[in-house]
Amino acid sequence: MRLIPLLLALIAASGAAASRQPNFVYVFSDDQRWDAMGAVQREQGDKGRFPWLRTPNLDRLAAEGLRFRNAFVVNSLCAPSRASLVTGQYGHLNGVTNNHTPHPEGNVSLPALLRGAGYVSGFFGKWHHGSQSGKRPGFDTSASFTGQGVYFDCPVEVDGVRRATKGFVDDVTTDLAMDFIRANRERPFLTILAFKTCHGPFTPPPRHEKAYEGEQARAVPNLGLKPPYLKSVGPKAAAAAAAAPAGLVPTNLNMFRGINAVDDNVGRLLALLDELRLAEDTVFVFSSDNGYYLGEHALGDKRSAYDESLRIPMVVRYPRAVKGGRTDDRIVLNVDPAPTFLDLAGVPIPAAVQGRSWRPLLEAREDVAWRDAFFYCYFFERGFGVPTTTAVRTNDAKMIKYPGHDDWTEVFDLKADPYETRNLANAPEAADLRTRLEAEYERQSKAVAFRIPDFADTPPADGSLPAPKDAAEKKGGKKKKKAGAAK
Repeated sequence: MRLIPLLLALIAASGAAASRQPNFVYVFSDDQRWDAMGAVQREQGDKGRFPWLRTPNLDRLAAEGLRFRNAFVVNSLCAPSRASLVTGQYGHLNGVTNNHTPHPEGNVSLPALLRGAGYVSGFFGKWHHGSQSGKRPGFDTSASFTGQGVYFDCPVEVDGVRRATKGFVDDVTTDLAMDFIRANRERPFLTILAFKTCHGPFTPPPRHEKAYEGEQARAVPNLGLKPPYLKSVGPKAAAAAAAAPAGLVPTNLNMFRGINAVDDNVGRLLALLDELRLAEDTVFVFSSDNGYYLGEHALGDKRSAYDESLRIPMVVRYPRAVKGGRTDDRIVLNVDPAPTFLDLAGVPIPAAVQGRSWRPLLEAREDVAWRDAFFYCYFFERGFGVPTTTAVRTNDAKMIKYPGHDDWTEVFDLKADPYETRNLANAPEAADLRTRLEAEYERQSKAVAFRIPDFADTPPADGSLPAPKDAAEKKGGKKKKKAGAAK
């Protein structure tokens, strides 16, 4: 007879576990390319650009969770990406199309919506909506810095109150995020931690400043191939392209040294969740705000619509419900985490949210209809040499358009040409491909209600653009100043 109460207790415990609201931890770096993970480099084999890169904690996440291999942003720029994360919307709807616009109050807000379901929320680290100050909109608490901040001894605003700090900025904001998790371990929480790394001026902490000494990147076919809006290629980029047949080119080693610090702090968070016995019930996502060029297409930075800029790492671990060690090649976007978290928390997803819940993908369902294309839009930002750029990307092809410049249109067959080296826009043999992409472009544009809003920056009337920065890959051995870049 003793067995009956025990069985009833086990059934009750199982039901409680199944209905338990998950915690959410979303961690993202700045300017980290999709392939800047050790696990991806090993997977790519001799096609990996950075085979020496080691990220044991990010690799652990991938081994214990689900890695999306086709994750993209809908605008490859810092502030718009952050706004899309917390609203689940494109920038022409949420009001953020550039880096100097504050995040509007009253937006659709993931943390505010979760609050109604009993969640407490905290934002930590880089917010980067111009010089916006104060507690971050929608969150119960925040510990963040204004603008780009600096890598060392960065002042941090805790709920809007400025405090001095000591040490490497991402270590400091990780400490604050960990304090928040400890304080709220008994209730469901949303923690978003945004690193400054690996944004310029690419300053790693001393513990990693000598990593990868002497290493170079493998060359790729699109090094130095200019986009149509560039009239000329800088001399260093041209030299990088000429060096490509040799197989190796210099690269920005300090970027990868910074990623080691990102990996350290991800490891600290994972250890804390284990210590507090929260790992099983926590949805842990690692990602980046956008990709980054390292000489591909004669470019540095991001913004434009080639895959090095659009594509990001995206790893999800949720031990209670997601089988580990999986990969998924379906297209996911940075507007998806907000509806995914709402869905998993049992909160209705507002109609204004444009992303999709990953629940069927987390459950490894193959029977669900999923997106096979998406619309991309970057809006001209004053002071930068990239024009307004739109694109449609499918599973195997891409069309890039530059409003007002039909002659710049690009079409790529990604299956045959993954490095986007041959523009097929005017190729007779690709006429059917262009027709298909034109139709898909119109469908996806309408689906997101695309428009160039009046709050976007206005390009110069004469069509001129600032001269682009030289796109050559940088040697990463020189120590940088401890200051933020105004980028």
